[in-house]
Amino acid sequence: MFKRKKQATTGPTRIDTLVGAGTRIIGDVHFSGGLHVDGHVKGNVDAPPASSSTLSVSDAGVIEGSVAVPNVVLNGVVKGDIMANGRVELGTNARVSGNVYYGLIEMAMGAAINGKLIHEPRKGETIPGAALVQAVPAPKSQADKAAAKKV
Repeated sequence: MFKRKKQATTGPTRIDTLVGAGTRIIGDVHFSGGLHVDGHVKGNVDAPPASSSTLSVSDAGVIEGSVAVPNVVLNGVVKGDIMANGRVELGTNARVSGNVYYGLIEMAMGAAINGKLIHEPRKGETIPGAALVQAVPAPKSQADKAAAKKV
């Protein structure tokens, strides 16, 4: 009855690279594995799309550039688009100024996105009801119906 709520299901986060709070990087960052940002990155951040790499950004972390990483855990600021074919977790203090392309998304109350949320299904994944939408013909206008009756 009084069980603790389970933490995120992404499993233990492995951190291979740490950008500390006093660190400022100007330039693109390419990584694999786990990257944790407490500092400031002015440039694009990316990881191989077929990997299980994870980017985590703390409350104090800022990224000015696009992010293309399979899994993103954001509590800080991203000023650019996020492209994550895996999972995106937006914490209470998360702020995104750009579009978010995601496979799965979890968003806490208080997170803010100034852009679009765009679901991009993984290869082989279908969106329920998509076939029904495509199979239904568009309704004809009154003028089209009248022209069809005359013929």
